[in-house]
Amino acid sequence: MSILAYNGGAIIAMKGKNCVAIAADKRFGIQAQTLATDFEKIFEMGPHLFLALPGLATDTQTVHQKLKFRLNLYELKENRRIHPKVFASLVSNLLYEKRFGPFFVEPVIAGLDPKTYEPFVCNMDLIGCPNIPEDFVVAGTCAEQLYGMCEAVWQPDLGPAELFEAISQALLNAMDRDAMSGWGARVYIIEKDKVTIKDLKTRMD
Repeated sequence: MSILAYNGGAIIAMKGKNCVAIAADKRFGIQAQTLATDFEKIFEMGPHLFLALPGLATDTQTVHQKLKFRLNLYELKENRRIHPKVFASLVSNLLYEKRFGPFFVEPVIAGLDPKTYEPFVCNMDLIGCPNIPEDFVVAGTCAEQLYGMCEAVWQPDLGPAELFEAISQALLNAMDRDAMSGWGARVYIIEKDKVTIKDLKTRMD
């Protein structure tokens, strides 16, 4: 088994029209044994910027703390909010620095440009190689199922309500086919003037 699959997890980020959504399951387990159903995998890094860290749970917490420190330094020095593309470079640099003894996380970044409110999604491998598509990104133990579901439900220029429906259906149906993720989910819908957080009830078996 890959060390990235040791604790399980499922993450999606999806673009809409002037909005972006990011969703994750809540399970924390050790292989097939579930230990908790309230494990936080998505972290707020700014008013319109969120980071998800699937992978090894200890590295999730370590990388979040290191990134928060670097983000605070950047914003103090520059005296402005970080752009999501710049934040993606910051994450990529942190991971590539440790490439010979990597952090076992595969980050997913979702956010809106602070000025134009253009949606941005990005994911990376564990040494920080970025992938910046025009539709959606996935990560976690059920990535194949997530890709299949996202291809089926995503359409260009979805509004916030349709985007919530699409990302929720994709996540719930993919998690049903993966024993390592699930046990509840949380969805963040990021818009120009607000962030909506919704919890999803899922199968608990």
